[in-house]
Parts: sequence; structure tokens; C-alpha cells
Amino acid sequence: MQQKIINPQDLAFQLYELHNVEKFLSFDRYCDHSRETLQSALDLALKVAAEEFAPHARLVDEDEPRFENGRVTMRPEVRKALAVLRDTGLMAAGQDYELGGMQLPAAVAQMCVGMLKGANVGTQGYAGLTIAAANLIMVQGSQEQKVRFAEPMMAGRFFGTMCLTESHAGSSLGDLRTRAEPQVDGTYRLFGSKIYISGGDHELSENIIHMVLARLPGAPLGVKGISLFLVPKILVNEDGSLGERNDVALAGLIHKMGYRGTTSTMLNFGEKDGAVGYLVGEADKGLAAMFHMMNEARIGVGLGSVMLGYTGYLHALEYARERHQGRPVGEKNPGTPQVPLIRHGDIRRMLLAQKAYVEGGLALCLQGAMWVDEKKFAASEDQRNLAAGLLDLLTPVIKSWPSRYCLEANSLAIQVHGGYGYTREYPVEQFYRDNRLNAIHEGTHGIQGIDLLNRKVSVAGGRFYQELMGRIEATIGDARQESRLVESAGRLEQAMKAIKEATDVINHEKTEGSKEKALANATLYLDAFGQVVVGWLWLRQALKAIAGLAGKGEQTQAFYQGKIKACEYFARYELSGVLSTAELLKAVDSTALEILEDQF
Repeated sequence: MQQKIINPQDLAFQLYELHNVEKFLSFDRYCDHSRETLQSALDLALKVAAEEFAPHARLVDEDEPRFENGRVTMRPEVRKALAVLRDTGLMAAGQDYELGGMQLPAAVAQMCVGMLKGANVGTQGYAGLTIAAANLIMVQGSQEQKVRFAEPMMAGRFFGTMCLTESHAGSSLGDLRTRAEPQVDGTYRLFGSKIYISGGDHELSENIIHMVLARLPGAPLGVKGISLFLVPKILVNEDGSLGERNDVALAGLIHKMGYRGTTSTMLNFGEKDGAVGYLVGEADKGLAAMFHMMNEARIGVGLGSVMLGYTGYLHALEYARERHQGRPVGEKNPGTPQVPLIRHGDIRRMLLAQKAYVEGGLALCLQGAMWVDEKKFAASEDQRNLAAGLLDLLTPVIKSWPSRYCLEANSLAIQVHGGYGYTREYPVEQFYRDNRLNAIHEGTHGIQGIDLLNRKVSVAGGRFYQELMGRIEATIGDARQESRLVESAGRLEQAMKAIKEATDVINHEKTEGSKEKALANATLYLDAFGQVVVGWLWLRQALKAIAGLAGKGEQTQAFYQGKIKACEYFARYELSGVLSTAELLKAVDSTALEILEDQF
């Protein structure tokens, strides 16, 4: 387990046995690849993560970027690691060959990124934001914008950001005030301030391309009046050479609990004559365009949460095996040798919970990545539409479930270490601090819950929701044929039935009663829905493990037995909570709405 970033056995099992990523090699886009080339890319990513990213993760946490004389300074290891990322082709692993990418299937490309996040999420953040912004330009931008801005970003010469949040509005994007004034030459001048802009200023690249939400004169109020603009830190001439500095100023750095290696900035646009910007896509359609970047970022947030939880789990597992402390409960002789922590029942419970969360979360994120490819390249239009709908349905879950439960895995990793886990001598406390952001940025649990319950489950008359439930039912049917999985299948069936009943009640309340009451517990719905989905994925893992035990897999017997035990744990310990949550949801409980402000 190199650098304790991921268990290679689990990664191989999930990619090749559970999700069968090799089936995509029949698509024209990936026909040049083989199992060997996919594995070579993953091995390279793990090597770069272990040798170039992990060694300075603690350093950038302790010596975070500084604002000195109007510019950002940071440790030199960050630039070196990002240069290696660029030179190896991992910067744009999923992109076209012509753009310097490896043209990898989405699941493999995501894992290349994921291992970097597990090693050092702060340094990886610069590259992740850049590729997400470049993808946005490639989808929404003009041909000139693609050549002048996106291609240098793919090559790692320019970096990128997403500039949404303003201090007075927070997540309420409909209230943003940054304005864009049209010019006779077809450009725009932007005036306003943005906050919490990750990677907003640094000297790691030749240029920084900001994707900025702003309002045109006379635009409608609310989200329907938002447009998207491309605003470079340094203007780029028609021949691609760099021009003069744009009117974008660093107003200061924000100092965070974790994720300290990535600069978090306050930016002012237009302190002088206005920051030169270029409209991307249609006027007043900016939020829809930006959601292309945000949805991609949300899947990345989920995987980042998983990988921080995963590395914490592996550190806790190693510590529990090596640390000798205490004796078995039945041992009365104080003179007997102390035993490894992993011999104690409560420690095993905490380790098993971590395993269930991180390996379940990884299955969830990879399922999303599989649908990314299916929606683009599946053989029929119906298959493509179905994959797109399922991905859209589960994006809130992919973002939020890992950022809750893999954060809990980090908390349990600290607990396994005991008092040592609370000190900075061990890295598990940093993993927790780094992971805590993921429940907040790119949409909080509350926002994701409302998105799922208010819109996603009802899209297309509930077609994609019903399709997902049908797939879960089919897996339950398969599992009932295996004696070891009958109990787990029954528990998942109970949980699924409960969430379906709650969905029906809430949908009725939305249309016939109070929408405010219906959505008051959307976060609880998101959590219960996510538990059912991950329970489904665990049952699928257990089915593959049973096949592996019968000689149809590539992993060890112990590995497969561990998968079945983790499935049993999740069904018994986690899915039981769905039933009580569903009762609250079906009651359309309004306790939180009923308490008045002066009663707190």
C-alpha cells in the first residue's frame, strides 16, 4: 500500500471486476487502450502521488501560502509537483490526444486524479480547477476561446478558477452584484468582488483564467439574469502571446481550517477601468453553463472526500496492527503481553465502519464516472439518455454522501489512534481538517438535498428515479440466490421500500400541501437516499466477491471475505437507520419550522 493512499487490490477489484471498465475499450474513443495501458496510467499516477505530492502535504499545511507585497508566495515543492503532473500527461489524463491528454475512460482518469487528492489535496486543487474550467470553455466557449485559453490550460501553461461567491450572498447566487458592461469591440468590462476563490492568485503558471458569473445591464433579477465571462489575469493577444495585466486585483488571502495548500482568495474586478472579459455562451444563461463545471466539480469533490477518508483508514489500519495496547477482555493476568489494537472488538468495529464508508464511497464515485462515458458513447440514444439521467439524479449523492461518511471515517481514524490522533505528530488530524471543506463547497448538504428532492427525483416524470429503483430491485433478486447474502438483500429491500414510501408522501406534499414543509428535511432525505444507493453498491460488491471466491476473480480469498463482511456490516449497522429516518420523512415533520426565531 504505497504511501497508504489506496489499497491496490480494491482499486483493481472495483475497476475491473465490479464496474468492468474494460467494456468501454470497445468504444472508438478508447480502442487504442488495453488493460495494460489503463493499469500503466494508474501506476504512474500512484507513483507521482507518492513521490511528488505526498512528501510535501504536511509542509504546505504548516507553511501555507502568504500574501506579501501584493503577491502570493508559497513553498517551491508545489510548483515542482505540478510541473511533473504536466510533463507526465496526467494534468489532462482524460482529454483528447490532440490536447495533450491520455484519452482515458472517465473512471480511470478520475482515479488518476483521486490518488493525487489522497496524497495532497491542496496541491492537486490547482490542477483540478484548471481542467474543470478548461472543460467548461471546451463545451460552452467559442472556437477562438478554446484555442486562445482552453488549450494552454490543458497543457498546464495557464491555470483556471471558478468565481461565483460574493460576500453578501454566499450560496445565493441569484443575489450576486458583479456587473459586466458591454464595449464597442465586443468585449466586456467587469466590476465587482468575489470571495473564496480557490487558486485565485499565485505564480505557478503563466496566466490564470477566471470563469466569472456577472450581470449585464438590464438583466432579469435572480438566477435568470446571470451571464458567464472569461476573465484572464493577464490579457492574451490574438497570436497567443501574453499582453498587459488585466484589472483583476488580489484583495487578500483567506486562512482556512484545512486545504491550506490551495490559496483561497478575495478578488476585486475593476478597481480601475474594469477587468476585460469575454462572454462565454449565451447572455443570461451563465448559471446553466457554469453548472457544467460545477457538476463535474461535484463528482470530483465526492472522490476527493473518498480518497481523504481512504488514506485515513489505511493509516488507522496500520496503526492498529502495529500499536500494542491492552489485553483481551477475558485476560485477567496483567503480566501477559499487550496485544495489537486490532485485537480489540471496538477497534475492529471502527475499522470496519471506515472500510464500509471509503470502499462504498469509491464504488459510488466510480459508478458516476462510468455513466459519464455511457452518456457520451453508449451505442443507442436511449442508453445515452438513460446514463445521463442517472448521473444527473445521483450527482447530489455522489457529492454529499462521501463528504459526510468519509469525513466520519477520518474522525474514526483519529479515534483509533487515541490521544496520538489528536496531535500533529500523526497525519490523521490533517486528513480530517482537509476533508471538512467538502461538505461545504460546491453546494452544501442542504443545497444538494433540495436539488435531489425538489427536482432530480421528479425529472422526466420520475423516469430515472424509477430506473434506479428497478436496478436496485434486480440486484436484490440476484443476491437472494446466494445464501450468504439473503439477510443483506432483505435489509436493503426494507430500506428501499421505506425511501420509496417517503418519496411518494413528500412528492404529494410538494404538489398538494406545503412545499416548505416538504423540503424542510431534504438533507435527511438525501442521507437516507444515499444510504440505499451505497447499500446497493455494497450488495453488488458482495455478489462479485462470491464469484471471486468461486474462482472467477483475481483477488485473494481474504480480500473477498472482507468484502462480504463489509457488506454485512453496512446492511446491519447503516441501513437500519434509513427506516427511522423514513418515518420522520413520511410524517412530513415540521419541528424545525415550528420553532420561532426568539425561541432559540
